[in-house]
Amino acid sequence: MEIQKSSRHSKITGDFSESLVLYWLSKHGFECSNIDHTGIDLIAKNPHTGELMGISVKSRSRNIGTEKTYVRIPSKNLLKVQEACEAFGCIPYFAIVVDAADLIRAFVISMEHLTELFPPTKTSVGWKMNPTHLNRYYNDPEIMIFEMQTKTYRWWEADTAQ
Repeated sequence: MEIQKSSRHSKITGDFSESLVLYWLSKHGFECSNIDHTGIDLIAKNPHTGELMGISVKSRSRNIGTEKTYVRIPSKNLLKVQEACEAFGCIPYFAIVVDAADLIRAFVISMEHLTELFPPTKTSVGWKMNPTHLNRYYNDPEIMIFEMQTKTYRWWEADTAQ
């Protein structure tokens, strides 16, 4: 069954993903804050490395059957992240959050490593979500990963609303 998402779902997905990554960082001892700046969404002080991280959060909400669709990051975003991080004196990072059916995955990766794995084209960088690439991410010590399983036990059916 195809879920009909709200007209604001992309915005809500982005806000949720930023808050989720912020929560996870805070839960693990990072001093962090959500910021409203072109290029980066979060700033975090990594208690393990001492790095000040400028994080751009990219999120997607996938319908059943599209979970393996890659996440496209426009190449112009890389420059915006770099410029914001230079202004704030931080290291550029990306957090990629994908809500895929009953599993929400989050990957935190330095921009440097992201562009090593997927050299940018003129238009974009593609974060691939197929099983081969997922296995590669889970085995890469430079990619931090957390995931959450979701389950809807009871919800309204589309044909019951009147």
